[in-house]
Amino acid sequence: MTDDLLTDLRPLLAAEASAEAHATGCEPGDLEQAVWLRLLERLATDGPPHDPPGWLRRAVRAEVRRIRRTIRRERPFETDPADDRDRGPERSALTAARHRALREAVHRLPARCSRLLQALLSPEDLTYREIAGELGISQGSLGPERSRCLGCLRRLLTPEVAARQVRG
Repeated sequence: MTDDLLTDLRPLLAAEASAEAHATGCEPGDLEQAVWLRLLERLATDGPPHDPPGWLRRAVRAEVRRIRRTIRRERPFETDPADDRDRGPERSALTAARHRALREAVHRLPARCSRLLQALLSPEDLTYREIAGELGISQGSLGPERSRCLGCLRRLLTPEVAARQVRG
């Protein structure tokens, strides 16, 4: 009975959810999922509804009301909670240490790679054209050269990063 009930209600639920979801600002699929969950919970406790299409319409309307209440209560954050611009001293110290370690590794690279990566890391935010002019290479070869230099940097840093991981 449950499989037949779900199969019979699927098109009706899709139509009802599609009609109601846009007025609340939610996705029709999310609304469908919420109603399917309600139906499964009901099947586990009270069994199938006596009037499945009527129950489904009422469940869709109830979910829409719940979503509207939730939207009315929710307030956006003034700032993004994941925004780390307002960092504490610990995070600032760790970030500075990472930048220092990166710059030290860049200085250990061969001269050509070291100069290229220093230019890319420059706080002046140079364009590829400016970097190519400064290094005396063509702008077209800058991308492949950068890839090779980043590969060198990655190989140089791999033993250092791997050694710091906790094993056990």
